[in-house]
Amino acid sequence: MFGNFFKPKSVDTERVPPGQVLTEKFPVLTYGPTPTVRPEEVRLEISGQVEEPQTLSWAELMSLPQSDLTADFHCVTRWSKLDVKWSGIRVPDLMRQVRLKPQARAVLVHCYGGYTTNLTLDDFLLEQNLLAHTLFGQPLPREHGGPLRLVVPHLYAWKSAKWVRGLQFLDREELGFWEVNGYHRRGDPWKEERFSD
Repeated sequence: MFGNFFKPKSVDTERVPPGQVLTEKFPVLTYGPTPTVRPEEVRLEISGQVEEPQTLSWAELMSLPQSDLTADFHCVTRWSKLDVKWSGIRVPDLMRQVRLKPQARAVLVHCYGGYTTNLTLDDFLLEQNLLAHTLFGQPLPREHGGPLRLVVPHLYAWKSAKWVRGLQFLDREELGFWEVNGYHRRGDPWKEERFSD
């Protein structure tokens, strides 16, 4: 299916999870149509178990601290790309703008186009997670989730939701699109958590 995407080479088992094949390309896999959203149209809605719901504009997001991240990227369809370079807003820097209620336990990420995915707060609030707007020094391409996507490098890539438009904080975990359709609720590539039991 992916023929020329993959480079035959020895696998670095310290960086490549079991069952994965390295690629130097960056395959694009998306369920459904690719939304078209201009940066100035982006509105990030923060809702649910928060003291004050809010909506951040693109300008407000860009006024937050900006960070670079180089991380490996692992797709559930068994390819991995090493050293992907992103820039954007680290989740902890975003969350300094948000006061969660004590009962908050999880987040459901909502996207333009209707896609959703779920994360526990333990997985969401990590320092390396990023709301990315830049890929390899260029504005994040539409097909890769531009203008804004979540990057959660320690989990399979379906958790790194494209075209993010909302973060709904919940008092219990609620499954997202792929999770409802048979994918694992968490998706740790090192444990090969591809599908639910």
